[in-house]
Amino acid sequence: MINRRFLLGQGALAAGLLLTPNLALAAAPTEKRFVFIILRGAMDGLMTVMPLGDPAYAALRGNFAPPAAAGLPLPLDALFSAHPALVETAALYGRGEALFVHAIASPYRERSHFDAQNVLETGGTAAYALSDGWLNRMLPLLPKSGEPALALSATLPMALRGPTPATSYAPSQLPDPDPDLLARITALYAGDPQLHGLWSQAVQARAMAGSDGRGRSNPGALGRLAATFLAKPGGARIAVIELQGWDTHAEQPGRLNNQLKQLDGVIAALRDGLGAAWADTVIVAATEFGRTAAPNGTMGTDHGTGGAAVVVGGAVKGGRVVADWPGLATGQLYQGRDLRPTADLRALFAGLAGEHFGIDPPRMMRTVFNALQVRPLTGLVRG
Repeated sequence: MINRRFLLGQGALAAGLLLTPNLALAAAPTEKRFVFIILRGAMDGLMTVMPLGDPAYAALRGNFAPPAAAGLPLPLDALFSAHPALVETAALYGRGEALFVHAIASPYRERSHFDAQNVLETGGTAAYALSDGWLNRMLPLLPKSGEPALALSATLPMALRGPTPATSYAPSQLPDPDPDLLARITALYAGDPQLHGLWSQAVQARAMAGSDGRGRSNPGALGRLAATFLAKPGGARIAVIELQGWDTHAEQPGRLNNQLKQLDGVIAALRDGLGAAWADTVIVAATEFGRTAAPNGTMGTDHGTGGAAVVVGGAVKGGRVVADWPGLATGQLYQGRDLRPTADLRALFAGLAGEHFGIDPPRMMRTVFNALQVRPLTGLVRG
């Protein structure tokens, strides 16, 4: 027999499953929103934003292309086309609310995921040289706030770690509760003045988190959940979202197609969920390093150097690909194998966040990244 005490315990367990492990937030008293999407695993920029106009591209990649079922590449300009999975992002590009930055990388030049991700998130020049994240160092430059950073994550992403206060909530890793059990708990709590409201909030959070029934989160729902926090008056204004699974050593065409659909879904959900706040939003998606220019023998690519970043939002001055294109001929490749980076991710972050929040971008470079010799990428945000 199922009694009230049992259901209370099961309800608490179910409520613990409602948070998603891939979202971190920080509050700031501003109407400007900034979202950093970390693409963990090293996204292939040459298939995400394809330089079809480069004369060396066809010979280098041959039939190594998106699956035919995905559709045709989406033209961006005379040189570049977007992967066909990026339908919503390309539509934002057409409206001037998205841009791509190509041939970009952090200062890191080795090929370790863990070391490269540390450099990406700390904003340093070497792995583990800094103990705090660049977003955490940026927060004190914004107007003062009594609310701490918030992470809905098992651990706070490195980008938000540091002396500025932060809070995290670790979700349960147990399987999703049985739907019939949830229905019976809902019925039991219906007449309870204390538990009915709490349970209703938990069920609503579960819907926002978008569980797929196997203990995982739907990326589109993850974007909607982030938008819920970001759109709330006086709520969080800085968010970090982590998307895993970009390490495509084998069978890349199909796998990357799925990954880019997820990214496109998160972006579309943020746009729809933010509503009017979309006009005050900048989103940047970046990865730890690019991948080799030529495919390997298992229809994949290996760890590389230069890659691509995606920048979207109503505050973005988009409709363009920003690139000092180095070319893909053999003599133009970095170490004879990778896209040569000609832009610095720190310059992109400093330029975007600085102009968006009204902080002098050179000050951002100096205070947040300690990189006086790097010129910020500016002119990417609407005035």
